[in-house]
Amino acid sequence: MLDGILNILKPPGMTSHDVVSLVRKTLHTKKVGHAGTLDPDAAGVLPIFVGKATRLIEYATEAPKTYRVHMQFGVQTDTGDDSGNIIKKSEIYSLNEELIIKVLQEFQGEQEQIPPMYSAIKHDGKKLYELARSGVEVERKPRKIFIEAIRLLAKNEQGLFLEVICSKGTYIRTLVEDIAQKLDMCATMTFLLRMQVGVFNIQEAISLEIFLEKQKSCLLNAELAINHLPKIKLTEKQSLRFSQGVLTTIQDLDLKYKQTEQLRVYTHEDVFLGIGCVDSKQIKPLKVFTIVRLD
Repeated sequence: MLDGILNILKPPGMTSHDVVSLVRKTLHTKKVGHAGTLDPDAAGVLPIFVGKATRLIEYATEAPKTYRVHMQFGVQTDTGDDSGNIIKKSEIYSLNEELIIKVLQEFQGEQEQIPPMYSAIKHDGKKLYELARSGVEVERKPRKIFIEAIRLLAKNEQGLFLEVICSKGTYIRTLVEDIAQKLDMCATMTFLLRMQVGVFNIQEAISLEIFLEKQKSCLLNAELAINHLPKIKLTEKQSLRFSQGVLTTIQDLDLKYKQTEQLRVYTHEDVFLGIGCVDSKQIKPLKVFTIVRLD
């Protein structure tokens, strides 16, 4: 079975699931998933996990994401972007850069955000966007998000170009509407480009055309998704115990790492074993990828 990660540059006009389906069909494998949905009209980095690498999707999903977005003042749509129907209009006021930066700073840090109706969140077994298309609106609970950074890239008379670094679960369309409200206007998103998901960036992303041409040779090492975790090497006997899912005592483990800290685990020959968790003086296997056998 093929294993690895594709750093795909998703084009506008395709859903994230469309890309997953294309990869499944091209590589002739069912075990394929993505790390974070991109809106159909949006473009940018979409990490695709294949084979055993799908067990590491959660680590990429949890990683911070970077976006470039344009918000257009004066209109608000039912979808939050320019593909929807206009539901509200406002005057467009002239803004000075000092005020814009001050308002943007108010959105940095931890906050609560109400997800939009046009989202894939489920309510009573149905996706919200399905309900929205039927003309049904339901109450949504606020969700905690974290905005690591938000900065002004450019501005014109009609709107702003922003860069946002944020946690998973952040809806940029909603962020755009909330920023506009603070500026006493309404706005909608007219452009969205995801620049980065954890270690996967747009400079190294490949187009679908390149993927279709080179196929499996585009696969990256699955361990790339957990490069941010500290690395530890085990002895031959420790590797055997770890690969069998057994708690393994390691000298000075509790002095070198924090309690419950997750580690990338390797054999002394640098073969990737899996992910372990510090449990006092022992390492607890969380995900085992390689089974060690002693001759």
